[in-house]
Amino acid sequence: MSRCDFKFVLLGAEHVGKTSLVIQFVNGTFNSKVPYQNTIGAAFNCKTMTSGGKMYTVGVWDTAGSERYEAMTKLYYRGAHAAIICYEPDCRQSWSRLRHWLLEVRSVEESCKLYLCGTKKDLLDSGDRVREVPEDVVATYSQGVNGHFLTSAVTGENVEELFQTVLDDCVKDKQVMKDLEDRRLALEKEMEVLKEKRGCHC
Repeated sequence: MSRCDFKFVLLGAEHVGKTSLVIQFVNGTFNSKVPYQNTIGAAFNCKTMTSGGKMYTVGVWDTAGSERYEAMTKLYYRGAHAAIICYEPDCRQSWSRLRHWLLEVRSVEESCKLYLCGTKKDLLDSGDRVREVPEDVVATYSQGVNGHFLTSAVTGENVEELFQTVLDDCVKDKQVMKDLEDRRLALEKEMEVLKEKRGCHC
């Protein structure tokens, strides 16, 4: 059984900056000198966070954005408490597959909380890129999910706020917390059984 209290998955097309977002969240850093590398399957990271005065371990699965890994990527949806679907506001193509991700997650994990995340906000702010996805379209889609954030892995803007909101929403969900407590009790029972077996010399 996983040692993480909550499971978050990051989805979205390749090149939207999912990995950079996770690295900024976990380590608080961004390294522009590291060349781009496709994620194969999914990469796992975890971080201890606080919500409601209690500490929780959050596991984040950074999934591959390439279509050729889609069959493999779906395996990581199972058991996810929240899915963060990333897109580039300056890239209409990255937005076009948004509905695909939404439906795919719902087909595997119906109760999974969904969030939209626009990436590379710093490029919009600096004028280096021009928005291709209209804000009113984003606002309309956002009404059907749990939240929307515009982030920058470079500056860190709204990155911590995004993950903190996702965690807080999970902690406020009574059913999610009941399931978490049930898992904790089951794990404790497994550990007790294991201790008893190790202590038996017959």
